[in-house]
Amino acid sequence: MALDTPYRAIFCDLITDQTIDILPLRDVSFDDYIGKAGSLSGTIPIPNKEIADRVKKVREGRTAVYLERGGDLWWGGIIWTTTLQSSGRGVLTLGIQAATFDSYAGRRRIRTDELVYNDVDQLDIARGLWKQMTAKSGPCFKITYGDEQSDVKRTVSWRNGDETVYLEALDQLASLQDGFEYQFLVYRDPFSGERIRQLRLGHPKIRTGATDLLFDRPGVILSYSFPYDATRGGTTAVARGSSPNGNAGTESRPLVSDPQTATDLLADGWPLIDLSSDHNEISDQLTLNSLAKAELDEARGAVVIPAISIHLGGMVPPALIGRVARIRITDEWYSQGLDARYRIIGVKITPPERGRPDTAELYLEEA
Repeated sequence: MALDTPYRAIFCDLITDQTIDILPLRDVSFDDYIGKAGSLSGTIPIPNKEIADRVKKVREGRTAVYLERGGDLWWGGIIWTTTLQSSGRGVLTLGIQAATFDSYAGRRRIRTDELVYNDVDQLDIARGLWKQMTAKSGPCFKITYGDEQSDVKRTVSWRNGDETVYLEALDQLASLQDGFEYQFLVYRDPFSGERIRQLRLGHPKIRTGATDLLFDRPGVILSYSFPYDATRGGTTAVARGSSPNGNAGTESRPLVSDPQTATDLLADGWPLIDLSSDHNEISDQLTLNSLAKAELDEARGAVVIPAISIHLGGMVPPALIGRVARIRITDEWYSQGLDARYRIIGVKITPPERGRPDTAELYLEEA
């Protein structure tokens, strides 16, 4: 980052969260989303041996990085990749690629005796997966949890030997009909100043804040886009599971859900457009039906993820994910004016550098 950037990059030991160093980070962009890992990329300049010795303490897979703005933590995650590079003129840099803390679950597999939850609230199961996973990695990998409840109970199990990735188990559970959302929140404890990494759950949606954020064009909105994509949507859906056939000598066919159909879209003039998904570890028909129904509900007809780009001024809070934004646009397309409410489901931030303003791209869905 340039010296005049409002952001500060803090590098910490992943397990203990002890600060290793605060180093300059240039060419930065970072993002965060509900239900999937966000990313960060940037470059640490290495102008001399003193800085090189400090940068050597940044280790891929063992180092966390936080971005702080105005005393608030805006992003936190794990450095997974580093690239030491020397230019033709001998200029040294270390490029880093990091992902939010939920990415850790994508690198762990269920290798315990059969993990069984019978008639348990799905949010308790989600927390249980994380607690079981981090207990295996040592008590110092500290994650905090809320006490959210959904009143939706599930019966699920995973077996040792299936090599199920924890993140896949979490995503599978969240994607069931009447499922939930998750996100990792990073912030400072207002009393101790300690950095907190919290697994945040929401049923059926994650929502933040009691009041709407207001964005206008003309005004703080720099640009916007409303992409409608019928190649990602559909009017029917089927989910495939594992094969019920235990005889290796005969043909194996997967268990298939009942077809789910958006009859209202067909009546409105849509053609048949098929969606399909594979869930190789599911052997329950009702679960497959629920997955197919949830997939169709999520991708009915054409998929649209509106986005707006805004100036990131002092009035924009760090906890944007889950907030409701009121969008007001007046232009040639919206000559009568658009006034609509959307929930923020993703954020991509580009810090200021070399005269470039501090901007955020907000990804939206109808509130």
